[in-house]
Amino acid sequence: MKNFCLALAAVLALACSTKKEPMALGPYSEQYRPQIHFSPAKNWTNDPNGLVYHEGEYHLFFQYNPFGDTWGHMSWGHAVSKDLIHWEELPVAIQEYPDATTGDSTMIFSGTVVIDKNNSAGFGANALVALYTSHVHQNNRARVQHQSIAYSTDKGRTWTRYSKNPVLDIQRKDFRDPKVFWYEPGQKWVMVLVVPDLYKVQLYSSVNLKEWTLMSEFGNAGDRRRIWECPDLYQLPVENQQGKTKWVLSLSGSHPSGDDFVGMQYFTGDFDGHRFTTPDSAARYMDFGKDYYAGIVFNHLDKKIMFGWVNNWTYGNQIPTSPWRGAFSLPRELSLKEDAGSFELVQRPIDLATIRDDTRIDFKNVNGPVELRVDLNAANSGIKLVSASGDEVTIGVDTARRLLIDRTKAGRVDFQKQFASIETSKPLAQLPAHLHIFIDHSIIEVFANDGEVAMCEQFFFRSTQFAIKPFGKAELKIGWRLKSIWR
Repeated sequence: MKNFCLALAAVLALACSTKKEPMALGPYSEQYRPQIHFSPAKNWTNDPNGLVYHEGEYHLFFQYNPFGDTWGHMSWGHAVSKDLIHWEELPVAIQEYPDATTGDSTMIFSGTVVIDKNNSAGFGANALVALYTSHVHQNNRARVQHQSIAYSTDKGRTWTRYSKNPVLDIQRKDFRDPKVFWYEPGQKWVMVLVVPDLYKVQLYSSVNLKEWTLMSEFGNAGDRRRIWECPDLYQLPVENQQGKTKWVLSLSGSHPSGDDFVGMQYFTGDFDGHRFTTPDSAARYMDFGKDYYAGIVFNHLDKKIMFGWVNNWTYGNQIPTSPWRGAFSLPRELSLKEDAGSFELVQRPIDLATIRDDTRIDFKNVNGPVELRVDLNAANSGIKLVSASGDEVTIGVDTARRLLIDRTKAGRVDFQKQFASIETSKPLAQLPAHLHIFIDHSIIEVFANDGEVAMCEQFFFRSTQFAIKPFGKAELKIGWRLKSIWR
């Protein structure tokens, strides 16, 4: 939820000055509109929230401003899907609300949704229960953050706030982003959330979603150059080791390139129902691009599938998109690989075969989203995307075997001084590198060596058409046009 304190005064003042009238849906055909990544029809969005699979529908809730295209008035937007590819945007689920008595206003910050199968909270069997951070402010000044709940008995279409909110309050201004899941061995609900400025994750338990007991804390580890946000705790299979699993704690905070940007890190270890422990407290990063943040996994789904926000707080309010700002990554299925006792995250995009177009790609004239398979058989190899207006993005491998994306010449880069940049990953285990690349109208996602490394970046060419040109010892293996998810 997200570094709100860094830009709260200026951005909220701008947002509050806008006319408070929700905007109508658009045609999804604007310049830079992603065609295979979900984005709301209009207005600002950031973190994915409340990811849950329920009665054949995938629910994506998300941080949303119903009244403008910059951060403010944070509420929960809502979209549903049958296949994780095509999405239907629904009305705002839980909206910021005022308190006429105190003069406070409460924004709906990040959180989670669970299916209460056994009616532990008393709202009804199989009710959807949302647990979210109530961000209470007055005159644009944050006063306190605490955790509240709302529930739905109609498949998430309407929501009722619990009359005795908040359900967890430690009287702190920064205390947020609850992720809740059912822990079967202990027959209880577990909540992970953060005390951001103390770089601390707290774990609570409950039997009814209303009363919470602190179990343990995790901290003093990893990258602490920026505040911690958006924790998630989940169990992943270890590939090629039948039945073996490890627990992963993921967090949002600093970027591998430094604290000028935000990114995600993770830890692997064990969870005994009370405490998460890890033998390795070093920082490991989930994505080495500049535009992947606040990722969480779906609840009540056997596979662990994560969405991330495609943007960065350094320039998020300035990207040149209209009438929306912000989008979401392709869904990524997560697992682990073990190498000499170390566990590394593997991220693979879900299969988009159902939207592939059989039309042969002309690599000299690409217009629209594409999926590529590219082999880089040596260092200093890769592909260049070169637009009709002369803009360029380079995707390749350098002499240190690091995957790189260079967007310094990617058209519109002057809207913020730090947007033009070159990103590099950790070194790949080996060459040749096998790249799985998705190029949308303003988003690139690259997965190297079957999910060993992931990079997500935005770019803003001045023209829609571009050529794909290999260089060095790069080989374009195959490519598919991808059909728009909005058509």
